[in-house]
Amino acid sequence: MPITPNDLGGDEDTARRVLVLARDIAPCIDSFSDDSEQKKDAIAVLKGVLGELPATGSRRTLAMSRNGSSITLAQIKSAFDDDARSSLRSLCSASGDVAPGAPLGSFPTDRPFARVWPERDYA
Repeated sequence: MPITPNDLGGDEDTARRVLVLARDIAPCIDSFSDDSEQKKDAIAVLKGVLGELPATGSRRTLAMSRNGSSITLAQIKSAFDDDARSSLRSLCSASGDVAPGAPLGSFPTDRPFARVWPERDYA
């Protein structure tokens, strides 16, 4: 069962927005089984993100303008620091879909510069 806003607590709308961004960072988080350690870890990371996110108000204000009557608030994605992003991504590689330390993408095997400077294959 996927992680729900009820798992995270707090304001439901904010929890939903955090979950949407978390799925963009680590799409595998919805594939964890209910009692798995990975799901518990993901929930802990996401609760931390929610805890660091300031509530709407003066702490979340980035910029204000007087005559134009505008205000700029911190975005939800700013709550995902590098630690939270790498933690969520590591859960995907630990889930068994990818070997530890292996690249998470596909890379071309063709080497276009080999046509300019002939070299042998080192595979």
